[in-house]
Amino acid sequence: MVSLRCKNLVKSKLEKLSIPYYNVELGYAELTHVVDDATLHSLNIELKKEGLEILDNHNAIIIEKIKNIIIELVHYDESNPLVNLSDYITDKLQLDYVYLSNLFTKVKGQTIQQFYIHHKIEKAKELILYDEKNFSEIADILHYSSIAHFSNQFKKITGVTPSLFKKMKFERDMNIENL
Repeated sequence: MVSLRCKNLVKSKLEKLSIPYYNVELGYAELTHVVDDATLHSLNIELKKEGLEILDNHNAIIIEKIKNIIIELVHYDESNPLVNLSDYITDKLQLDYVYLSNLFTKVKGQTIQQFYIHHKIEKAKELILYDEKNFSEIADILHYSSIAHFSNQFKKITGVTPSLFKKMKFERDMNIENL
């Protein structure tokens, strides 16, 4: 799981620099005390080598938390809960959803719902490529009300229907086999 890898990576970087911490979660680390600027700079350099960075802007931290909550929900939550997204995010962050929504839209240029839908479609593409589930099962896993709703949203985001996406994958696989 990506989040576990990132958490372990951050822990190892903190330990390498002898920075004491008491909690590392996806999107943040809680230190036992304030560290000096030089140590913080060294940590940032170490994290950047791994494609990570320290966010010190309060709004950027909130945006990252929202993104991480959605990514975790769509891609990694094995229980696959059917939730009201606004309530789910509000419960996780203990902040007003209208505030979060306005902030996310202002900073990211898209709504939380649009970000969520894009990740649901990415998950759908992944499931189609695995070729273990039919479209009805994928629509159900991703909590679409119907196959038609799933198909329409998939086409709106990708430009092709799920069937055409699957066919293009099949044709690409056939071309590779014929090389």
